[in-house]
Amino acid sequence: MASEATESGAELLAFTRFRDSSAARLAYGYGPRSLLDMRESEFGRLAGTVYLDHAGATLFPQSQLTSFTNDLMNNIYGNPHSQNTISKLTHDTVEHVRYRILAHFHTTPEEYSVIFTAGSTAALKLVAEAFPWVSQSPDSSGSQFCYLTDSHTSVVGIRNVVMAMNATSTAVSPEDMWSAKEQGAVACDPNCQLLHLFCYPAQSNYSGTRYPLSWIGEVKSGRMSPVSVPGKWFVLLDAASYVTTSPLDLSAHQADFVPISFYKIFGFPTGLGALLVNNRVAPLLRKNYFGGGTAAAYLAGEDFYIPRQSVTERFEDGTISFLDIIALKHGFDALERLTGGMENIRQHTFTLAQYTYTALSSLHYPNGAPVVRIYRDSDFSSPDVQGPVINFNVLDDNGNVIGYSQVDKMASLYNIHLRTGCFCNTGACQRHLGISNEKFKKHLQAGHVCGDDVDLIDGQPTGSVRVSFGYMSTLEDAQAFLRFIIATRLRSPSDQLLAGPRVAGVPSAEGKAQDMPAVTDRHVLSQNDVGTGSGVCLDAHPGSNAICLHPPQSEATRSQQLSLEKAAGALHGDHGPRVVTNLYLYPIKSCAAFEVTKWPVGNHGLLYDRSWMVVNHNGICLSQKQEPRLCLIQPFIDLQQRIMVIKAQGMEPIEVPLEEDSEQAQICQSKVCADRVNTYDCGEKVASWLSKFFGRPCHLIKQSSSFQRNAKKKLGKDLPPGTAATLSLVNEAQYLLINTSSILELQQQLCTSDENGKEELFPMKDLISRFRANIITNGTRAFEEEKWGEISIGPLRFQVLGPCHRCQMICIDQKTGQRNQDVFQKLSESRERKVNFGVYLMHESLDLSSPCFLSVGSQVLPVSKENVELHNSPALKKHRDVSS
Repeated sequence: MASEATESGAELLAFTRFRDSSAARLAYGYGPRSLLDMRESEFGRLAGTVYLDHAGATLFPQSQLTSFTNDLMNNIYGNPHSQNTISKLTHDTVEHVRYRILAHFHTTPEEYSVIFTAGSTAALKLVAEAFPWVSQSPDSSGSQFCYLTDSHTSVVGIRNVVMAMNATSTAVSPEDMWSAKEQGAVACDPNCQLLHLFCYPAQSNYSGTRYPLSWIGEVKSGRMSPVSVPGKWFVLLDAASYVTTSPLDLSAHQADFVPISFYKIFGFPTGLGALLVNNRVAPLLRKNYFGGGTAAAYLAGEDFYIPRQSVTERFEDGTISFLDIIALKHGFDALERLTGGMENIRQHTFTLAQYTYTALSSLHYPNGAPVVRIYRDSDFSSPDVQGPVINFNVLDDNGNVIGYSQVDKMASLYNIHLRTGCFCNTGACQRHLGISNEKFKKHLQAGHVCGDDVDLIDGQPTGSVRVSFGYMSTLEDAQAFLRFIIATRLRSPSDQLLAGPRVAGVPSAEGKAQDMPAVTDRHVLSQNDVGTGSGVCLDAHPGSNAICLHPPQSEATRSQQLSLEKAAGALHGDHGPRVVTNLYLYPIKSCAAFEVTKWPVGNHGLLYDRSWMVVNHNGICLSQKQEPRLCLIQPFIDLQQRIMVIKAQGMEPIEVPLEEDSEQAQICQSKVCADRVNTYDCGEKVASWLSKFFGRPCHLIKQSSSFQRNAKKKLGKDLPPGTAATLSLVNEAQYLLINTSSILELQQQLCTSDENGKEELFPMKDLISRFRANIITNGTRAFEEEKWGEISIGPLRFQVLGPCHRCQMICIDQKTGQRNQDVFQKLSESRERKVNFGVYLMHESLDLSSPCFLSVGSQVLPVSKENVELHNSPALKKHRDVSS
């Protein structure tokens, strides 16, 4: 019965059935030309990708860029402030684009002026600084700035300018505005000279709700008022989200100020917006600063300045971005050629949103509980009330919210790109999620800030998930998203595993799928192995043997390895004393592991752990999230010869010195986890090797030995006292520890059953490799490590900083580079929707006057968090001080 219910709840709504049952007028696509043909010819780069963040930024068609590039190649465009013929061409082309913009919004230069800005935020800031605010005084209540709580951050920020002018700001909810409409007209003193400004979004960037454009005329005429004050109201219509997929008729709805952003309409160019100003209110705008081109005349030595007459010339300080403005012409041309106009886009995108909303709403667990909670103010009945945006949170079968960060990570494994958080709209987020001001402040105290991945606090969501459609979105995009929700929520992991592989082999540099052999077993070296030239490694200190990964070994060697593991209690359920069972370092960030049994410890952790990283042609660090084939690069360190040997299938091994030549090193800068790091380039030889392997330009860089990088606070908290917080190119901490008991529990959860019993689809060693830890220990209980406050391993002591929040990289098979999402999903389900696995360690300050090592077989002595806190309590410290 349960399986039948699951199948019923997991049924994907057929588009034809939806279309036949809908009472609304539905329009999908753009006439006789196939939408799929358009996707192939204009958006071929989207092949295999589902892009659902068009409210964040839509995508440009190939023909727009081609046309624009041809324009630039065939014409010369100079500074429009000059008087030569080339500059005159630029000026005239820019003016033509202004007319094209006004025509797009169904108005004329006689009604509106176009002021180009750096984006819609800059346009809003311009209104804030230029509006004729009247300050409060004993004789006047001053101007009012009212804004809808469902407004973008860039709108809410106007209130700081208003406060500086000693005027008043008031936030009004959507419910307040509906009440104001019902109350009707407000008595107005015709002699009152106060000027007020009301701002609201034509479309909520949070939920896609479309607020009535009729509010413009009703507020301006006094038929409804955001607040009951005497004076004249002006309307600032935030149209940035609305005009991406809908026509805006300014001849019918004459807002005073309309900010827009062009990359949200065309995808290109970015960083260019405009403020459309109603010419009737333009004379009221005030301006203090003047830049190049805005002055008709001025004196350098005297306070004398005459502005230019037109509002456009007065407010476009400096040289406008004229080449980007010229690109807009090609954007309009492409949009109209491909779609036939904004009304067609409005119908097409709404049809996709309505279908997705209907299908999403119908998904239920076998117990009848909904799979998602959708945040909406409309019933998705018409594009007049709803844009192509769906905002929701995913629930489990008990109705608990699954954090948006986990949904985002899972979606990326299906190559689905959406957006999560509060979308720069705190007011809407609070309203829909029920977050009070007090709770919001507590979230901040807990370390949550806008844009991070802290998605749940005390079990309550701090944000949500948003999908949005653009004019090139297809039914296949919508259905791929819905299948993702069904696959991750309404199919058990065993169903998914039995369904067979979902990810093809990772392509080689030549574009062919390839498989890599398993990572070889570790090899125990004796002094007789020294200097064989076979890529083995030796400890840096005399008299000690080093253990490293090695080519395929004999049966005797394998037997020796198994004996070592059994003695350490590694994978055989022996719950004796806790010991280190495996040690790994990762010389090149995101590349394959290098396994050892004894290794020196330095200030940053294991010697040479994450000392190098691969960067792209722009110097940006590559990780397995962008380039899974990094795991196929196998580094081997030879401490005796002071070299690192890098190997990969189909490539000749290459050597890299362990230390830089200080005289020849080319210092460069890069970033790791938003931290700036000083590095040096390892040279063209290894760069060519990597570029050949990956099929694109790459370089190998190493952190400079003279550069110190400090660990960050975790969730706003200071690191434990005495912690040596210097890092290599790791993300957060010097060491990562995992417990084999925790791995064993996960492995059991991932096993599926067939007619022969349980099938081990995830071997223990393969699972361990996915978590890319430095220290593997056995343990008496799964996840006991998360209760540790500190540990000792031999003579070394470590602070436990907290759990490691896992990303999509744990879904990558480290032997082949192939993805499989089951590991991430199972952890998300079993660990209360937080994908934590392993703990971060930092060692206390080391005395490096004598060699320090970590070794397999060393005993691990943990101390619980409670005992650490008790030991560090002020009362106990005071007692110890008195006793001493």
